[in-house]
Amino acid sequence: MITSNELREKWLSFYKGKGHTDIGAVSLIGDGSTGVMFNVAGMQPLMPYLLGKTHPEGKRLCNVQGCVRTVDIDAVGDASHFTFFEMMGNWSLGDYFKKEKTAWTFELLTTVFGLEKDKLCATVFEGNSAVPRDGETAAYLEKLGIKKEHIFFMPKSDNWWELEGTVGTPCGPDNEWFYPLDPEKKNPVFPDDYVEIGNDVYMQYKKTETGYTALENKNVDTGFGFDRMLLFLNGLSDGYMTDLFLPVIEELEKLSGKKYADGGEDRKAMRIIADHTRTAVMLIGDEQGVLPSNTGAGYILRRLMRRAIRYCRQIGVESSAMLNAAKIFIGIYGGAYPLLREKQDYILSEIKKEADRFEATLAQGIREFEKCTQSIARKNEFMLRSNPDYVKETVIGGKQAFRLYDTYGFPLELTEELAGEQGLTVDKEGFETAFSEHREKSRVLDKGQFKGGLESHSVNATRYHTATHLLNAALKIVLSPEVQQKGSNINEERLRFDFNFSRKLTDEEVRRVEDLVNEQIKADVKVVMREMTLEEARAQNFVGVFSDKYGETVKTYSIGAFSKEICGGPHVESTGELGTFKIAKQENVSAGIKRIKAVLQ
Repeated sequence: MITSNELREKWLSFYKGKGHTDIGAVSLIGDGSTGVMFNVAGMQPLMPYLLGKTHPEGKRLCNVQGCVRTVDIDAVGDASHFTFFEMMGNWSLGDYFKKEKTAWTFELLTTVFGLEKDKLCATVFEGNSAVPRDGETAAYLEKLGIKKEHIFFMPKSDNWWELEGTVGTPCGPDNEWFYPLDPEKKNPVFPDDYVEIGNDVYMQYKKTETGYTALENKNVDTGFGFDRMLLFLNGLSDGYMTDLFLPVIEELEKLSGKKYADGGEDRKAMRIIADHTRTAVMLIGDEQGVLPSNTGAGYILRRLMRRAIRYCRQIGVESSAMLNAAKIFIGIYGGAYPLLREKQDYILSEIKKEADRFEATLAQGIREFEKCTQSIARKNEFMLRSNPDYVKETVIGGKQAFRLYDTYGFPLELTEELAGEQGLTVDKEGFETAFSEHREKSRVLDKGQFKGGLESHSVNATRYHTATHLLNAALKIVLSPEVQQKGSNINEERLRFDFNFSRKLTDEEVRRVEDLVNEQIKADVKVVMREMTLEEARAQNFVGVFSDKYGETVKTYSIGAFSKEICGGPHVESTGELGTFKIAKQENVSAGIKRIKAVLQ
């Protein structure tokens, strides 16, 4: 058996041995450059460098990057779908290309992971009217020892990589690697008996509005699914049986008294609870600190958490089971993501808050369901008085059922179960129609996150974003130069700012912070943006919150000598636009992390 920690180390050690630098993982939250809310692929944060920008760590890079995808949320519950997952990646930025990469992947699979070369299969791009056939990769594979009959030319739908919905991004043919799902099976047939284990993308082109143009620098983007590879190397067919999930599954068995091995709806529920709790831990524990809310990334997080809580009820455990699972996940991932351990109390506190809120919401949902059934009963009673031949209504409408699902967290199955107890049915077709409309809206939402903790780039949100710079600077003056931003959330009505500090601010300190900020507002100081290298910004004492994600060139914003920060914007032109700054509330987020909520009047 190979553990998750061993697999992580093997991947990074192999590529570091080939001259690559481990650049580590960045935030799960997209930076806005590719138009998606979460980082959905390991290469996404590297997009500027794949397009030609110089990376500060060189031309050969590797890492294990966390990703979040929620488009297939309703498929979670089977053996292979996850909302959070990791991608093992390595990249060549205008350095090596197909010859070296095919050789290294072959070496990794056969020498490091011990796969038999005679059982390996590979697919390459067959070409079309826009882009030629990738015979070059096929030739290299055959030369390495892959049987010619194990190399398959496939259409664009199978062997071409590009980030859907984007323009100006790198793309190109890919080489996918396959191995028999059951290595002991004699004469396995491709593709039925095979599973994809990894993918090498050769980025030769840039996507345009009308087609593809050649990139100046050819790049390599390798992506191997960490969860999938761990599953495969251990000879498993169930992703929830690896050491990433098994301790949580065992805890859910202990709490519920049910057996995962028995299968059915209880197994599905355990998978959903485990998956969604893992994603919640990673999002709340992220460097950008997402919290449950009704907008943006917070909405996605809330949906996941509430779905997990519903399934806790299904297997007969309290929502506190999520806390047990969260503690286990922090232990599993704490080595690779040390911020999780630092924020453990904070993560658990936020999960508990959301669970408590949702338990109250579920009670409201029961009352809402009873209103639906009472309405049907009253209508039937009224109609029968005037028409004895009236056929009673026995169906809860699809829109009503979806409202119970979306607003109060009732799965359709729960509504059907409650309805059946009263001799009623549910309009499932109407529910599915309402659900499809909602899912389309969610897909749009999943592409709509902005930078800097903002929920929009409206005038008010921009004002509040600028105000966070002033608040950050004032806190450093009043409390300590060691104060650092730990997260933020900004909408049109208020700002929320998390920072490291050991205690609550005194009333006097609150007044001093407010006075310092309002002095800068009253002075109507011009906000100046300059682009410079990261080295220059540091030399000039600009504050950077998440400097490990920055490229060679950064945007800096100065508000006189009072505030100097590296930031992606947006900002007002001068501080006089902000109004009057007022701290509305202080909160204790976790040990060593405080929160201020403030308004502009």
